[in-house]
Amino acid sequence: MRRIVLWALSTITTLVLLFSYHTSTSSTVSASTRVTTGSNGAGSNGTGSNGTASKGTVPGAGTPQGSGSSGSNGSTGSNGTSGAGGSAGSAAGTAVAGSVVPTRFGNVQVQITVANGKITSASVLQIPNRDRHDIQINNRAVPILNQEVVSAQSADIDMVSGATVTSVAYIQSLQSAIDQAHL
Repeated sequence: MRRIVLWALSTITTLVLLFSYHTSTSSTVSASTRVTTGSNGAGSNGTGSNGTASKGTVPGAGTPQGSGSSGSNGSTGSNGTSGAGGSAGSAAGTAVAGSVVPTRFGNVQVQITVANGKITSASVLQIPNRDRHDIQINNRAVPILNQEVVSAQSADIDMVSGATVTSVAYIQSLQSAIDQAHL
Protein backbone atom coordinates (compact mmCIF):
# COMPACT_ATOMS: atom_id res chain seq x y z
CA MET A 1 0.00 0.00 0.00
CA ARG A 2 2.85 2.37 0.84
CA ARG A 3 4.47 1.76 -2.53
CA ILE A 4 1.26 2.57 -4.38
CA VAL A 5 0.82 5.86 -2.48
CA LEU A 6 4.49 6.77 -3.04
CA TRP A 7 4.22 5.92 -6.75
CA ALA A 8 1.01 7.97 -7.14
CA LEU A 9 2.50 11.02 -5.38
CA SER A 10 5.69 10.91 -7.42
CA THR A 11 3.69 10.57 -10.65
CA ILE A 12 1.48 13.52 -9.72
CA THR A 13 4.53 15.60 -8.76
CA THR A 14 6.23 14.78 -12.06
CA LEU A 15 3.13 15.72 -14.04
CA VAL A 16 2.71 18.99 -12.14
CA LEU A 17 6.33 19.91 -12.79
CA LEU A 18 6.08 18.91 -16.42
CA PHE A 19 2.95 20.94 -17.09
CA SER A 20 4.14 23.97 -15.15
CA TYR A 21 7.32 24.32 -17.22
CA HIS A 22 6.95 27.29 -19.53
CA THR A 23 9.01 27.55 -22.67
CA SER A 24 9.68 30.98 -24.07
CA THR A 25 6.91 31.61 -26.57
CA SER A 26 7.82 35.16 -27.38
CA SER A 27 11.20 36.71 -27.66
CA THR A 28 12.09 40.31 -28.10
CA VAL A 29 14.71 40.33 -30.79
CA SER A 30 15.17 43.24 -33.13
CA ALA A 31 16.64 42.56 -36.52
CA SER A 32 17.60 44.62 -39.46
CA THR A 33 15.18 44.15 -42.30
CA ARG A 34 17.12 45.81 -45.09
CA VAL A 35 18.68 43.23 -47.37
CA THR A 36 20.40 44.12 -50.64
CA THR A 37 22.38 42.27 -53.25
CA GLY A 38 23.26 45.05 -55.65
CA SER A 39 26.03 47.59 -55.70
CA ASN A 40 24.00 50.70 -56.34
CA GLY A 41 24.40 52.60 -53.09
CA ALA A 42 20.68 52.89 -52.51
CA GLY A 43 19.47 52.61 -48.98
CA SER A 44 16.57 53.25 -46.71
CA ASN A 45 16.28 53.91 -43.04
CA GLY A 46 13.28 52.96 -40.98
CA THR A 47 12.11 52.40 -37.48
CA GLY A 48 13.02 48.99 -36.12
CA SER A 49 10.86 46.87 -33.90
CA ASN A 50 12.48 48.28 -30.77
CA GLY A 51 11.75 51.89 -31.71
CA THR A 52 15.27 52.78 -32.83
CA ALA A 53 16.55 53.30 -36.31
CA SER A 54 17.81 50.15 -37.90
CA LYS A 55 19.83 49.72 -41.05
CA GLY A 56 22.03 46.93 -42.23
CA THR A 57 22.33 43.84 -44.35
CA VAL A 58 22.08 40.15 -43.90
CA PRO A 59 25.46 38.39 -43.82
CA GLY A 60 26.34 36.89 -47.16
CA ALA A 61 23.81 39.02 -49.02
CA GLY A 62 26.29 41.63 -50.22
CA THR A 63 26.59 45.14 -49.04
CA PRO A 64 25.51 48.33 -50.73
CA GLN A 65 28.43 50.13 -52.25
CA GLY A 66 28.84 53.40 -54.03
CA SER A 67 29.05 56.98 -52.95
CA GLY A 68 26.52 58.11 -50.43
CA SER A 69 23.12 56.75 -49.69
CA SER A 70 20.17 57.84 -51.70
CA GLY A 71 16.63 56.89 -50.98
CA SER A 72 14.24 58.18 -48.41
CA ASN A 73 13.49 57.47 -44.82
CA GLY A 74 10.92 54.72 -44.69
CA SER A 75 7.66 55.01 -42.91
CA THR A 76 6.92 52.50 -40.22
CA GLY A 77 5.03 49.50 -41.55
CA SER A 78 2.53 47.48 -39.58
CA ASN A 79 5.23 45.19 -38.23
CA GLY A 80 7.77 47.90 -37.48
CA THR A 81 9.84 47.57 -40.63
CA SER A 82 10.81 50.32 -42.97
CA GLY A 83 8.53 51.36 -45.77
CA ALA A 84 9.25 52.23 -49.37
CA GLY A 85 12.56 53.77 -50.34
CA GLY A 86 13.15 56.37 -53.00
CA SER A 87 14.93 56.46 -56.33
CA ALA A 88 18.58 55.55 -56.47
CA GLY A 89 19.30 58.04 -59.23
CA SER A 90 19.85 57.69 -62.96
CA ALA A 91 23.46 56.42 -62.79
CA ALA A 92 22.57 53.43 -60.62
CA GLY A 93 19.06 52.83 -61.93
CA THR A 94 15.54 53.39 -60.73
CA ALA A 95 14.21 51.72 -57.59
CA VAL A 96 10.67 50.38 -57.89
CA ALA A 97 8.85 49.09 -54.82
CA GLY A 98 6.29 46.32 -55.18
CA SER A 99 3.04 46.15 -53.29
CA VAL A 100 2.93 45.07 -49.64
CA VAL A 101 1.80 41.45 -49.37
CA PRO A 102 0.40 40.47 -45.96
CA THR A 103 1.11 36.96 -44.65
CA ARG A 104 0.17 35.28 -41.39
CA PHE A 105 3.68 36.04 -40.14
CA GLY A 106 3.93 39.68 -41.26
CA ASN A 107 4.17 41.85 -44.36
CA VAL A 108 6.51 41.27 -47.29
CA GLN A 109 7.54 44.03 -49.70
CA VAL A 110 10.17 43.77 -52.43
CA GLN A 111 12.04 46.55 -54.21
CA ILE A 112 13.91 46.13 -57.48
CA THR A 113 16.42 48.43 -59.10
CA VAL A 114 16.09 48.73 -62.87
CA ALA A 115 18.76 50.11 -65.20
CA ASN A 116 18.60 49.95 -69.01
CA GLY A 117 15.54 47.69 -68.92
CA LYS A 118 17.19 45.06 -66.70
CA ILE A 119 16.85 44.23 -63.03
CA THR A 120 20.21 45.05 -61.45
CA SER A 121 19.32 44.29 -57.83
CA ALA A 122 16.51 43.21 -55.57
CA SER A 123 15.96 43.92 -51.90
CA VAL A 124 13.27 43.58 -49.29
CA LEU A 125 11.72 46.60 -47.63
CA GLN A 126 9.49 44.58 -45.30
CA ILE A 127 9.91 41.02 -44.12
CA PRO A 128 8.47 39.14 -41.13
CA ASN A 129 10.74 39.54 -38.09
CA ARG A 130 8.52 38.95 -35.06
CA ASP A 131 10.82 36.34 -33.49
CA ARG A 132 14.18 34.59 -33.86
CA HIS A 133 12.70 31.84 -36.01
CA ASP A 134 11.36 34.34 -38.58
CA ILE A 135 14.70 36.12 -38.63
CA GLN A 136 16.63 32.88 -39.03
CA ILE A 137 14.44 31.69 -41.91
CA ASN A 138 14.50 35.02 -43.70
CA ASN A 139 18.25 35.56 -43.23
CA ARG A 140 18.71 32.35 -45.20
CA ALA A 141 15.91 32.74 -47.76
CA VAL A 142 16.02 36.41 -48.77
CA PRO A 143 19.57 36.47 -50.22
CA ILE A 144 18.73 33.38 -52.30
CA LEU A 145 15.51 34.97 -53.59
CA ASN A 146 17.32 38.24 -54.37
CA GLN A 147 19.98 36.42 -56.39
CA GLU A 148 17.34 34.40 -58.25
CA VAL A 149 15.57 37.60 -59.33
CA VAL A 150 18.71 39.12 -60.83
CA SER A 151 19.55 35.83 -62.57
CA ALA A 152 16.05 35.16 -63.93
CA GLN A 153 15.17 38.79 -64.71
CA SER A 154 11.56 37.90 -63.91
CA ALA A 155 9.28 36.69 -61.13
CA ASP A 156 9.61 33.13 -62.44
CA ILE A 157 11.93 32.02 -59.64
CA ASP A 158 12.13 28.98 -57.41
CA MET A 159 10.78 29.15 -53.88
CA VAL A 160 13.12 28.49 -50.97
CA SER A 161 12.44 25.29 -49.08
CA GLY A 162 11.47 26.00 -45.48
CA ALA A 163 10.40 29.54 -46.33
CA THR A 164 7.35 28.83 -48.46
CA VAL A 165 5.10 31.56 -47.05
CA THR A 166 7.82 34.20 -47.41
CA SER A 167 8.71 32.95 -50.91
CA VAL A 168 5.11 33.12 -52.16
CA ALA A 169 4.62 36.65 -50.78
CA TYR A 170 8.06 37.70 -52.11
CA ILE A 171 7.13 36.53 -55.62
CA GLN A 172 3.77 38.36 -55.48
CA SER A 173 5.40 41.63 -54.40
CA LEU A 174 8.17 41.13 -56.96
CA GLN A 175 5.63 40.69 -59.77
CA SER A 176 3.95 43.92 -58.67
CA ALA A 177 7.30 45.77 -58.83
CA ILE A 178 8.06 44.29 -62.27
CA ASP A 179 4.63 45.37 -63.51
CA GLN A 180 5.18 48.91 -62.18
CA ALA A 181 8.59 49.04 -63.90
CA HIS A 182 6.93 47.92 -67.19
CA LEU A 183 9.37 45.04 -67.70
